[in-house]
Amino acid sequence: MKMRMILGCVLACSISAAPAALAAEQIYLHPDEFVASAFTGNTPQAQALWLTPALRNELAREFGWQPGMRVRYWQQDSRTVWVLDEIGKDKPITAGIVIDQGEIEQMQVLVFRESRGWEIKLPRFTAQFVSARLTEKQNLSANIDGITGATLSVNAMKRMARVALRLHDQTATRTVSHAD
Repeated sequence: MKMRMILGCVLACSISAAPAALAAEQIYLHPDEFVASAFTGNTPQAQALWLTPALRNELAREFGWQPGMRVRYWQQDSRTVWVLDEIGKDKPITAGIVIDQGEIEQMQVLVFRESRGWEIKLPRFTAQFVSARLTEKQNLSANIDGITGATLSVNAMKRMARVALRLHDQTATRTVSHAD
């Protein structure tokens, strides 16, 4: 009888801990590795894009993205690489975005921390972003199909894609500042 109670307690504890284990951080590719893979030869030094109050307000109002004072990025010629975080449902999703000449060349989930929505890391989902640009109304030019049960994660990826494209536009009109 005592053994059954102990086994029952162990089983109940493992079942209740399962959702927490599923929500554990999943690193698919370290951000430094993503950045290095985006450039042939030497990886350029990280730079900082200091955001004006007007741009910060625009990013919050138009994109629903709450930026800090600056954003780190890497640039070589017309190619920029951005590593951004955005909340899915409860936790941040880290994505890497490569933009060349104003369009997305590559988008990849680097770190996923949510308990649901991991399907956004699959190439068949992220491939939808390739060649996307910003329209005049600041929307993506590509239609991004949703994933049942992953709506908030999909929306986070779309938001990061739009933000990266908007920030890329700013790199042509700024002065260079190297990031720490």
